[in-house]
Amino acid sequence: MFRYETAGESHGQCLVATLTGLPAGIPIAIGKINRELWRRQQGYGRGGRMKIETDTAQLVSGVRHSETIGSPIAILIENRDWDNWTEALPVEDYAGSRENRKEVTRPRPGHADLAGCIKYNYPEARYILERASARETTARVAVGAIAKQFLAPFGIGILSHVIGVGPVKLNRLAAWDELVALSEKEEVLLGCVDSVIERQMKEAVDEAYKTGDTIGGVFEVVARGLPIGLGSHITMDSRLDGRLAQAIVSMQAVKGVEIGFATEGAASYGSKVQDTIHYDKQRSAFHRGANRAGGLEGGMTNGQDLLVRGLLKPISTLRKPLESVDLPTREPSQAAYERSDVCVVPAAGVIGEAMVAIVLAQAFLEKFGGDSMGETRRNYDGYLEQVKKF
Repeated sequence: MFRYETAGESHGQCLVATLTGLPAGIPIAIGKINRELWRRQQGYGRGGRMKIETDTAQLVSGVRHSETIGSPIAILIENRDWDNWTEALPVEDYAGSRENRKEVTRPRPGHADLAGCIKYNYPEARYILERASARETTARVAVGAIAKQFLAPFGIGILSHVIGVGPVKLNRLAAWDELVALSEKEEVLLGCVDSVIERQMKEAVDEAYKTGDTIGGVFEVVARGLPIGLGSHITMDSRLDGRLAQAIVSMQAVKGVEIGFATEGAASYGSKVQDTIHYDKQRSAFHRGANRAGGLEGGMTNGQDLLVRGLLKPISTLRKPLESVDLPTREPSQAAYERSDVCVVPAAGVIGEAMVAIVLAQAFLEKFGGDSMGETRRNYDGYLEQVKKF
């Protein structure tokens, strides 16, 4: 079983991730991990924190001579902003520390602040927001980058793009080569494959910035090259659509998931929604008339591109704060403001790639197993031969 955990606070010393269950012999390039971390930090509308951090991964165990060795992998990502928080968030308390704690007593609507304070019985929200922050996803992106490097030798690629920012929408499918070109850009605006639509998205972000507001949107993750049969229809927790939905909604500020063209299908008739089945005798292969299902049927991959969308609400920290309550006095107050972003949709797409990669890597290993890449490869090739003979 491929498992992972992350640890760390937004303004703590570092972020940590541990991975277990990956086979030995996976080629690992740290540069590819750092590239994903860089992509996560890009996009128009990001805040001042991204000017401080230059995220790089340190692999301190589990990878030697550029390959996994089968043992647990540990990743450290330094928080450069820690230098500004050593007195506010020390591991060990010290005399006179209270005046340096940077307490947050005015919870932000839409954030974890108030519910977390009540749940953990804290009088203010600093400890809650430190872990609830999307800074935590930096570690997830590092894990996802390793999952991508595991899947790549099997011909599986995972990319994303932005299809909506506020009221502006991209109303067409993106070609795979467009997604590849987008992922290779050295300057990222809003992560849309259509330059005209992207400029309109920028105008929407500018409007939000002018008014002290924030703006949300929709990102789409596309996975190509998947074999038929990852996941299962047998149990609730083995259905791949459910696992992907949970992974995407676990991202901060994501409030909804769409697989394939679910919204369109819900307003249509069955005859217009299902993907017709055909057989090419020359290639000895089944194929479909469309991909409205988004590559999943009955909780299993069907060999088509996997399409997963995340619906991201506008983030909760506004420069023009909303109404709240001061926790010590219980009097009406304006919500707290911490240095933050206006739009994070492009970054969310990169995080979504990581989450999809993790789920697919887990499903891939559940089906094909192997303590080494050679063993996994033999199992995978044997299955493809079975499929070919079907």
